[in-house]
Amino acid sequence: METFVRVVETGSFSAAGRQLHLGQPAISKTIAQLEDRLGVKLLLRSTRGLTATEAGEGFYQRARRAIEEADEADLAARGAGAGLTGRLRICAAPTFAGLHVIPHLPEFLAQHPDLEMEVMLDDRLIDLITEGIDICLRMGELPDSNLMARRIGQARRLVIGAPAYFEQAGIPRIPGELIGHKSIIYGLGSGRDTWMFRRDGAEISVTVKGRLRVSAAEGVRASVLAGMGLAVASEWMFSRELASGAVRAVLTEWTISPVDLWAIFPSGRVASAKARAFADFVEGKLRTPSQPIPGGNRL
Repeated sequence: METFVRVVETGSFSAAGRQLHLGQPAISKTIAQLEDRLGVKLLLRSTRGLTATEAGEGFYQRARRAIEEADEADLAARGAGAGLTGRLRICAAPTFAGLHVIPHLPEFLAQHPDLEMEVMLDDRLIDLITEGIDICLRMGELPDSNLMARRIGQARRLVIGAPAYFEQAGIPRIPGELIGHKSIIYGLGSGRDTWMFRRDGAEISVTVKGRLRVSAAEGVRASVLAGMGLAVASEWMFSRELASGAVRAVLTEWTISPVDLWAIFPSGRVASAKARAFADFVEGKLRTPSQPIPGGNRL
């Protein structure tokens, strides 16, 4: 049943084999045996891949629910204090994962010694079902309101720069002064160079100037640390450097819309106990009181 579910969700024998760590011939043989036992065709093969027949679609829906319920029953039988077992496949943005997820994995795995993990690092919002992902961690607005998601964290966004940059260019005291500064713009799309600030009910937008646009968070970090200009970034992205003084935040009297962290689960599924436990674990690690920004405008 699990093999058939993976084949339907990935659309191919080879992709299902990669997820299950089996060869394509073993997957094909398993499906053939299943069809022989049921006496019905479950899959249609064409040049565009595999699709479920009407009977196959019905079997898929019930098989998926049966597997999920079996996993939940197994966990319940072991007791609330039992560790998780099997494989958990997660996806997260490389920079966030490197700073706030991977360093905590030893603790999570120590709590669940029978659990194996696979970590996919990717800035894109990928197809969770096709890639066999149990839980994906993503920041910002979700592009699809139909996604099965849960918010597990929120962080302030700040205007951040390196001390070397401020020594050279000075410190902006109000948002309007950003026009005279070099800015590092995160994202390649339009509208990324407009920064919105709020204070005491007032709102002001500033269109900054920047010769450098960067498509990934790690590039923003490297550019700021190199003293190339100012960037709007979450506290998560520069948490260590803010604490050490390697970067400083300015205009902290003004508020920028915070950034949310979401745990996203494959649509149409009940989130597995493993995925829920991992979401709870990450949420707990991020649930710390927000500290004053080291340095602030005091450079």
